[in-house]
Amino acid sequence: MKLAAGLVALAVTLSPVRGVVVEWGQCGGIGWAGETTCASGLVCLVNNEWYSQCVTGTSSVPPTTSAPPTSTSVTPTTTSSTPTTSVAPPSSTGFVKTSGTEFVLNGSKYTVVGHNSYWVGLSGLSLSDMNQAFSDIAATGATTVRTMGFNDQTDPTYWGPYYQLWTDGVPTINTGPTGLENFDNVVALAKANGLRLIPDLSNRSDYGGMDVYVQQLTDSTDHDLFYTDATVIAAYKNYIHAFVSRYVNEPTILAWELANEPRCRGTSSTTSGSCTPATITSWAADISAYIKSIDSNHLVALGDEGFFNRPGSPTYPYQGSEGIDFDANLQISTLDFGTIHDVWGTTADAIAWGNGWIRDHATSMVQANKPVIMEEFGMLENKVPIYTEWFNTIETSGFTGDLVWLVLRTCLSEEFSWGDTYNGGYAIYPGDDAYALLTEHAAALKARPL
Repeated sequence: MKLAAGLVALAVTLSPVRGVVVEWGQCGGIGWAGETTCASGLVCLVNNEWYSQCVTGTSSVPPTTSAPPTSTSVTPTTTSSTPTTSVAPPSSTGFVKTSGTEFVLNGSKYTVVGHNSYWVGLSGLSLSDMNQAFSDIAATGATTVRTMGFNDQTDPTYWGPYYQLWTDGVPTINTGPTGLENFDNVVALAKANGLRLIPDLSNRSDYGGMDVYVQQLTDSTDHDLFYTDATVIAAYKNYIHAFVSRYVNEPTILAWELANEPRCRGTSSTTSGSCTPATITSWAADISAYIKSIDSNHLVALGDEGFFNRPGSPTYPYQGSEGIDFDANLQISTLDFGTIHDVWGTTADAIAWGNGWIRDHATSMVQANKPVIMEEFGMLENKVPIYTEWFNTIETSGFTGDLVWLVLRTCLSEEFSWGDTYNGGYAIYPGDDAYALLTEHAAALKARPL
C-alpha cells in the first residue's frame, strides 16, 4: 500500500461486476441510479453528498441517494482547493456510559481495551490506508482507540491535516477537508471497524498544543498560563465548542479528554512559578463542566498520567511536583473516569514498579467508584514478558482497562519516505509476538464479569 504525502482525493471509479460494486467503485450519491451493493468485505462510504464508493471495512454504510442532512459544521473555517474526502459514519449504536468502576453500553459491559493511534488522522493517509490501520487494531480484539483531536499550527503552508491555524494571535478553526472533515473520516472508518474513539483536545507539547495558545495570546513562554489566563481559556473553549459540538450525536466518540498529559511544566517552555496541583484541578473542573454543558452524551476525562500528590513519597510520580493530584481530580463530578500512563523505555524494574503503579491506581479507582484506564504504556524492549506481567495485574486487580502505545502497520514503516517516523521503538506490528499477546489480553478482559 502507498502512503500519500497529503490528503488524497479518491477519484478512481470502477464498474460494478455481476450486481456488486468492486473496491473504489461508486455505490451511491445524489442522483446515482447504479448498483449500491459492495462486493464482500467492502462497505459503501460517502466522500460527499454526490459520491459514495466501496472501500474495505467491516460494517455496512448506507449510500447517500437523497439530499444530505443539515450540516452541523461550526465556523470560522479555512478554505482549500482540495476536493472533499469526508465519509459519512454508519448509524448510531448508543453512547458508552459508566457504572461504578466499569464502562457500559446499552446496559451491558463495555470493555475498554485497545491502542493509541495519534497519527492516524494527521499523517495525510488515504482512506484505504486509514481504514487498514484501524483494521489492524481491530484484529487484536480492540474496542477503543485514543487519538489526537488537535493540531495547532502557525505555518499556513503546513503540509498535512491540521485543526487550527494561528496568525498573529488570531485562531482560525479549519473545518475543511484538511481539517475537521478529515477527522470525519477518522470517525467513520473507526466505526466501520467496530472501534470507538477517545480524542484529546490539546497537548502539553508537540503539534502545537498548550504553548501555542500561550505564546500567541500572552507573548509569554510560561506554560502554566494555559490553565489560568482568561484570554487563553476563552480561546481554548472556542476550539472545544467547534470540535465537540460537531460530534455531539456521534456515538463513535467514547469520551473527550481535556488534554494529553497536562502538567505545570511544558517540555521546552518556562513556568510562572505559581502553578500547583490545585491550579490544574481547578482548570480541569472548569473545562470538563464546559464540555458537559455543550455535550451531555459523551464521557469526559482529564487525559493525565496519573501522578499522585503525596509529598514525601520516595519517587517523583507520587510527589505532586508536576501539578497533578490524581485522587483530587478523580473526585471532580464532571470527570467520568481516570487515566494513567506508564511508558518505561528500558528500565530494569519496569515489572515491579509498573505492577505497583497499576495496583495503587486500582485502589484509588475503588475508593472513587469510577473507572480508571492505563491509556498509554510502552516498552522499548522485552515487551512480551513485561506486558504479560502488567496484563496479569490488570486482569486480577479489577483495573478497568488499557490502551497500548502503539500498533503500526508494517507498510507504514516501510513506505514512509522519511523513515519509520511513528515507531520510536514502542511500536507493535501485526505478526509480532506482542501483537498476539494483545489479542489474548483483550479476550481475557472481555471475559471478566461485570
